[in-house]
Amino acid sequence: MVGFVILMTAGFSFAEYAMGGGESFPYFQLGCLIIGGLIMISLKHKFQKIYAGEVAGAFALYTLYISLFTLPVMEAIKNWIG
Repeated sequence: MVGFVILMTAGFSFAEYAMGGGESFPYFQLGCLIIGGLIMISLKHKFQKIYAGEVAGAFALYTLYISLFTLPVMEAIKNWIG
């Protein structure tokens, strides 16, 4: 589970850096993603009845939602729409 969270966070960081470069890197969203991953891992350890797949799916959706509100993705969507 921890490995999945690390891989998703690293993938988010790489994709955002590749899209926007160093000048508009979303440090706040990266911090929110790290804190959210730590919270989900601690909930998995606290409640043993939660399946690892459920936590992985929830974190994947959380990563998607966080990435939608970054400047490079908003600019890409704006350029794509019109």
